[in-house]
Amino acid sequence: MSRIVLFNKPFGVLSQFTDARSPSPRPTLSAYVALPGVYPAGRLDRDSEGLLVLTDDGALQARIADPRYKLPKTYLVQVEGAPTDADLAPLREGVLLNDGPTRPAQVQLIAPPVLWDRDPPVRFRKSVPDRWIAITIKEGRNRQVRRMTAHIGFPTLRLVRWQIGDWTLDGLGPGAWRDTTPR
Repeated sequence: MSRIVLFNKPFGVLSQFTDARSPSPRPTLSAYVALPGVYPAGRLDRDSEGLLVLTDDGALQARIADPRYKLPKTYLVQVEGAPTDADLAPLREGVLLNDGPTRPAQVQLIAPPVLWDRDPPVRFRKSVPDRWIAITIKEGRNRQVRRMTAHIGFPTLRLVRWQIGDWTLDGLGPGAWRDTTPR
């Protein structure tokens, strides 16, 4: 039976267990999860937060991370500026990034979600508004969501992965994990 662990990766933490090659060590998963034999299924950038699935099953790891399986991933994204629903329309069609076109995304404006405080906090500028959107994609290129929002003129300020397939971050604070392996 596959072991499946859900982890709420804090801002600034690498999605790996070691950082041996870095001249100045950075926080890694090993500071939070002391379970032998589990590895991250996919990545989440150091400056992104949220759901990371850890497993001991290589085939499951591939199904979660590989875009061929089209597992939906939902992100809560705070963007700079005040996009309208019409501004988000290109994301629903797919946009052309420097590494090719994206698949169409599900995107909607949302009320600011109730989340934990981020450390360090997102910069606040009184003269520049911000809005929250929920975006669901079925691929996962390097910094894709950030590049998509920038492409339509609304840079990402904060990015929290909330859901992967049926797994969600519900009830998990930053740095916390939950073993969901069926007993």
